[in-house]
Amino acid sequence: RKEKNVKTKKTQSKSSKLSVGQKLKESSQLYLLMLPSIIIFLIFTYYPMYGVIIAFKDFKPALGIMGSKWVGMKNFITFFKSYQFSVTIKNTIVISLYTIAVTFPLPIIMALMVNQIRSTKFKKVLQVATYLPHFISVVVMSGMIILFLSPSTGIIAKLVGLLGFKLPNLMGSASAFPHIYVWTEAWQHVGWDSILYIATLSSVDPSLYEAATMDGANKWHKIVNIDLPSLVPTATVMFILRMGSVMSVGFEKVYLLQNNLNSSSSEIISTYVYKMGLVSNQYSLSAAIGLFNNIINLVLLIAVNLIAKKVSDTSLV
Repeated sequence: RKEKNVKTKKTQSKSSKLSVGQKLKESSQLYLLMLPSIIIFLIFTYYPMYGVIIAFKDFKPALGIMGSKWVGMKNFITFFKSYQFSVTIKNTIVISLYTIAVTFPLPIIMALMVNQIRSTKFKKVLQVATYLPHFISVVVMSGMIILFLSPSTGIIAKLVGLLGFKLPNLMGSASAFPHIYVWTEAWQHVGWDSILYIATLSSVDPSLYEAATMDGANKWHKIVNIDLPSLVPTATVMFILRMGSVMSVGFEKVYLLQNNLNSSSSEIISTYVYKMGLVSNQYSLSAAIGLFNNIINLVLLIAVNLIAKKVSDTSLV
């Protein structure tokens, strides 16, 4: 053991003494594999970021980004003073936190349930059945929701009618919109999101379960004392990532389910940015709103990451 420790220390000291050029040569093949991804990020992610400066300008397409007039924080102040500011912020936070509260614990619960199933065939059928909705496109899913919840011709309306009740117009109800969005989101993605947790549970040492059985532990004790602690690091990282996108509720599904009757609870920041930018041609205002949104997400991500690092020693960095 002492010889092995000496060897590892020598190799570590040698690797630390290597210059940057030597390290690049040693890992040149890995960097070549990374090169296409780096190029794609530079072209499609980092290069367009200079366009964010139109948030501080009165952008005119004819004048271009650099030729447009600087207005400083005017676009941000316009958004803060608009009647839609409080509405969009409130709706975005409500829908986002509601989504996290439902769709974050459900994959963990499903992974724990699947891990307890001993029948291989039933486990495979269950997993496939819960994964399939994830592959339905957002457009098709939104169309299905509208058809199912139709108060006159929808499947749910027909089933409720057999019981002697009449289904209200849920898609036209502002109070019902957050529930429709969140629970259809859970039905579509919970099975897919549970894959990571199932993979984590599959890597748990079987000897831990054997030792627990020898000590007289039942299934519940094994879940609480073995499965849940093994999921904590993965769940912590996933929670940090989710909190970093609190202000970024999915645009496509909300926009497709939105109508004049439910707009008071379905108008979120992303749909408002789209309407201001592409519909009303207020490019600078929409850029300012989007930049404000991203800054809030960044602050939340850093804050939650720091808290998680102090509390559980698990973080992104």
